[in-house]
Amino acid sequence: MYNGNTKKDYIQAGLVAGLGAGVATSFAVGQGQHPAIALAITLMASGFAMLCHRYDLI
Repeated sequence: MYNGNTKKDYIQAGLVAGLGAGVATSFAVGQGQHPAIALAITLMASGFAMLCHRYDLI
């Protein structure tokens, strides 16, 4: 049958969340936020999305 939990799905979830957070944090960097903080926020959003996808929280 269909296996919905493939490695590609985790990567896709992380990339989509990373892109979304990256857009918001790039605007914040343009307004004066430190780039390291923006990168940390983007990585946390990506990791959280991958965890939520792994445990079917969304």
